[in-house]
Amino acid sequence: MKKRKIFKKTTKGVKIVYVKKKVKLPRCVCGAVLHGIPSLRSSQIRKLSKSEKGPERPYGGNLCSKCMREKIIERYRK
Repeated sequence: MKKRKIFKKTTKGVKIVYVKKKVKLPRCVCGAVLHGIPSLRSSQIRKLSKSEKGPERPYGGNLCSKCMREKIIERYRK
């Protein structure tokens, strides 16, 4: 896992502190932010219960509600 360096000023001089990088928000194919999904690292998400990981609807966690609706309508029109 990559970490970034931060230089902290202390009374004894400058100290290098390594901090984990921020996690990006989960996004849909269209670029919209996915609601109901925690923005955590995969190792932290693994520790959550099934209901906390994301919505249980079709395409939940992969598509936003708008794209999901379009995909389902498209599937039944074929």
